[in-house]
Amino acid sequence: MRMNKKMGALIIASLIFLAGIVYFGFTKTTVLSSNSITTKVVKGKFESFVYSTGQLEAQNSVSINVPTELSARYIDIYEIKVTKIIEEGTVVDSGDYVASLDHSAVEEKMTEALTRLTEELEQYEDAKLDTNINLSNLRDNLVNAKIDLEEKELILKQSVYESPSAIRQAELNFQKAKRNLNQEERNYELKKQQNALKVNRAYNEIERVRTRINEIEKLFEAIDVKAPAPGMLIYSYDRMGNKIRAGSVISRWSPKIAELPDLTSMVSKTFINEVDISKIKVGQKVKVGVDAFPEKEFDGEVTEVANIGQVIPGGDAKVFEVSIKVNGYDKDLRPAMTTVNVITINVLDDVAYVPAEAVFENDSLSYVYLANRPNLRQIVEIGAENENYVQIKQGVEEGETLLMNEPVTESPMEYVGLDIYEYLLKQDSADTIETEKKPLTFNVR
Repeated sequence: MRMNKKMGALIIASLIFLAGIVYFGFTKTTVLSSNSITTKVVKGKFESFVYSTGQLEAQNSVSINVPTELSARYIDIYEIKVTKIIEEGTVVDSGDYVASLDHSAVEEKMTEALTRLTEELEQYEDAKLDTNINLSNLRDNLVNAKIDLEEKELILKQSVYESPSAIRQAELNFQKAKRNLNQEERNYELKKQQNALKVNRAYNEIERVRTRINEIEKLFEAIDVKAPAPGMLIYSYDRMGNKIRAGSVISRWSPKIAELPDLTSMVSKTFINEVDISKIKVGQKVKVGVDAFPEKEFDGEVTEVANIGQVIPGGDAKVFEVSIKVNGYDKDLRPAMTTVNVITINVLDDVAYVPAEAVFENDSLSYVYLANRPNLRQIVEIGAENENYVQIKQGVEEGETLLMNEPVTESPMEYVGLDIYEYLLKQDSADTIETEKKPLTFNVR
């Protein structure tokens, strides 16, 4: 029902439009003369482009990070300052010096570790001494308990000729001495285990501190950062988005100091606005220019299109990252150079097209002025566009001459090509119905 109403509305609108055309057709006046600029409808290859600026990056690179020793288990250094670094763009070989990290921070940790080792050694000796003293006292108690048991056993044997009550008392004393000996033996074993654990804990703490000292010594050896491979040095960025330099702080979680890009394989990273991103597809051909060398142009190809957009800092515009592989190798290309990218989004063979200035528009349609009938507005169906030309699908033929400036008239002109207009209305209606058939989806949070 809803679709029938929409179709009815479109038909009514079409009838009103046609009535207006008939009216103006009978009331039009002669076109006034003017200095007209003309052009011809051309047929041939037609291309559309999207333009963007970007920045060169190496497709592959080797990272230079803070030493892995900084992430060792007992190294309590989570951030460290870069005190010295060689100039960006320097070509290095594997093993060449690149940067120095803050020695003082490592020296401070070494001092702390050595002090802690001294303290732990003292505690270890104290634990052993306490163990010897405690166990010595317990051994004395154990010996005394054994002697007491032997005495009570002897008294029990000698009481055989005494009264029953005396014998009973001797038995009780013997049992009590026996229980006391058992208790002293248990106390001795328990205390022996407790003291052994205490000594072992003290020893383990010494080993932990010694391990930490060894790790700090290894970090000392690695505090001067070396290049892991040959290449040209390119600084990385710190967490604030600034390039690494002397004085920058590097953390375990963002360890990159610089990188050595593979200059034989370059990529142009660019951002496309949300209006044009639907036109960009992987595999599209690109012409890549470099601001530093305006006389050079490189062939490229779109290799990656981001699915998720991002907002440009300081604005509301949303853009999508696109990667463009630059074909070939040029020794002059360097990372961070500004690029101009011309992405070919359409290539149509043997189609009619005209300059964009020859096509005029109102709210509902596009039309042209034929040079041999300047008093008429020829309705056309347009297709692909580029910065200079527009494809014409219907309405004019190859070789026809069009006006590029609007004729001056005393009254509105008649439209011709109403069949094209009706066709476009039906297309719009079909598209609307197809859209309404699609179920609505919502993201529920």
